[in-house]
Amino acid sequence: MQNLIIQMSTIVKRFYIGEPNELEVLHGIDLTVEKGEFLSIVGVSGSGKTTLMNIIGALDRATEGSYILNNTVIEEAEDEELSAIRNRQVGFVFQNFNLIPRTNALKNVELPMMYAGVNQRRRTERAKELLAMVGMEERMNHRPNELSGGEKQRVAIARAMANDPAIILADEPTGSLDSKTGRLVMDLFHQLNREQGKTIILITHNSELAGETGRILTMHDGLLFDEQEVTRHEPG
Repeated sequence: MQNLIIQMSTIVKRFYIGEPNELEVLHGIDLTVEKGEFLSIVGVSGSGKTTLMNIIGALDRATEGSYILNNTVIEEAEDEELSAIRNRQVGFVFQNFNLIPRTNALKNVELPMMYAGVNQRRRTERAKELLAMVGMEERMNHRPNELSGGEKQRVAIARAMANDPAIILADEPTGSLDSKTGRLVMDLFHQLNREQGKTIILITHNSELAGETGRILTMHDGLLFDEQEVTRHEPG
């Protein structure tokens, strides 16, 4: 059990609690993830996968259930502790990049380290190392509006790695990219998983990309199934 980085048990998420329009989005999710795994969670829009990602990344709390992330019991953690977990233990990569528009690539990558209290010299050194790792060292002084979609996503991956997180959560990371650029981004994830042992959870609706990961889980109507279970549940 000590190799598990994520342990979720009967996770329920409701919105508008106690109101007439109360909505239950997750209906009792069980999920375990081992350190160093590269897995995908697939599902159509509205299936609950982004809600689940937000809980995995400590961006939101479950309404019910137990969640242990890298030995921290999330439901018992104070908000300040959750903020530190998001900053240091989880690297986020989003479809729309979420870069700060008026700041160049180097400063964007430095930002999580600034919040973590890393000194200026060290964070600049590491940001340059990370940008070189993703092939963006020649573009480090460019702002997001001077970069292509693929370049923005590579900067976002470098930023996600800034504080050497235990987990990378990638939410539709190739959704805004053409197939060739998406291939480069996926190759980077494989490299981080293979060479640095990063645990990577890919949230996607693209079954072809999911097929590249070691394990495929499917969200359907707020429930989570492994690939074999989904096959057994299909009609006919």
